[in-house]
Amino acid sequence: MCVAQFIVIMDTSIIGVALPAIKADLGYTQTGLQWIFNAYVIFFGGFLLLAGKLSDLFGARKIFMWGFVILTLASLFAGLAWSESALNTARALQGLGSAFIAPAALTMVMSMFTNPQELGKAFGFWGAAAAAGGSAGVFLGGVITEWMSWEWVFLINIPVGLLVLFQAPKVLLKGTTRKGSVDILGAITATTALVLMVYAIVSAASTGWMSLKTIGLLGVSLLLFLLFLGTQNRKKEPLLPLTIFKIPNLSAGNIITVLLAGSWIPLWFFLNLYLQQVLNYSAFNSGLALLPMTIVIMIVMVGFTGKLVMKYGFKANLIAGLLFLTASLVLFSMAPANGTFMLTILPASILAAIGMSLAYIPSTMAAMSGAKPEEMGLASGLVNTSYQIGSALGLAVIVVIAAAKTEAVTAIAVTPQDGLVAGFQTAFIAAALLSGLAALITVFYIKTTK
Repeated sequence: MCVAQFIVIMDTSIIGVALPAIKADLGYTQTGLQWIFNAYVIFFGGFLLLAGKLSDLFGARKIFMWGFVILTLASLFAGLAWSESALNTARALQGLGSAFIAPAALTMVMSMFTNPQELGKAFGFWGAAAAAGGSAGVFLGGVITEWMSWEWVFLINIPVGLLVLFQAPKVLLKGTTRKGSVDILGAITATTALVLMVYAIVSAASTGWMSLKTIGLLGVSLLLFLLFLGTQNRKKEPLLPLTIFKIPNLSAGNIITVLLAGSWIPLWFFLNLYLQQVLNYSAFNSGLALLPMTIVIMIVMVGFTGKLVMKYGFKANLIAGLLFLTASLVLFSMAPANGTFMLTILPASILAAIGMSLAYIPSTMAAMSGAKPEEMGLASGLVNTSYQIGSALGLAVIVVIAAAKTEAVTAIAVTPQDGLVAGFQTAFIAAALLSGLAALITVFYIKTTK
């Protein structure tokens, strides 16, 4: 299951270093590049609630394996992509597969480890697999892009997926099932609302925030979201029972997860672009520069986070992690055009790694701490949805902000690079504001469990 978590998160980050190569081959624009990421996370986030419900109804192992079937086939499609639209479609299908995998795997973890101390250790490995997948994805993406080609950042999933499908029936418990219906309409309306919202934000950079297109798309998105909430109140088997938000810490925990993802994912996205487009690192050297983050995340999550949570509780660790992450983003916002690895990249990277290591597991535990056993699949689907929604919306908004700053500075700057640097600095500041807000919400709204 840790391998599954590693693969799911790695698919989010492995394309980061390959972005310039993909842009050159398939003709993406600078702002259009984010759709390689957002197509994945929108479908990932949009179908997580449905997948969590299916996991509760039909058994976690079955949904887990179906997810890997979809992910493996979609990875083949992505590796063979011939155009921008083909790759975006393949990435959306990868997100759909990952949406089935993530809540099923988390449900199995929560079900297998009932002892608090054992669960803390399990979450340590689980969180390390997620964070390491994000970090290792960047490094592997650099190696593969430099020595092979960008297509292989997707094709690498195929042998891993086949291995998981072969081993899963042997090592994973079948799990429990229960009777119930599936809210397909709810899944469609929720996902469509999210897609339209992100598309409206992204296209606003070129069409304008007050344009008829932007206002219309946001309006339709809002109507679909309200329709989704309305149908959930009337359905006997809703996709998202609104009563679940009465669970202690669930609402605040999910909001914090949205903000955490909205700051962490833009950090990766813009740091990769800064390394290659400003410091002129190769794809391999870019991945290598971020390798210390992977090492620190693995050490802290596996060796310390579980113990710190057991000793001080998830609230204290979550506050500390978010503050470390905020501080690292502030440091990155000062990155100059002539930055160096030792002074510009390494200190802030280590700080960010410590911050994410301390915040990721506690944010998940906070959001799921009060869920009953029969609500685990839905609660895990909800917290994973929050992370993916935060990733997509956070990146979309910050890309628009950074692009506007780049355009404004480029118009008066001596070199185009000055505009890029200004845009990236602004992006890091925006991300810092999100993680700082998450820390404040944690202080005032997260309650420690007895």
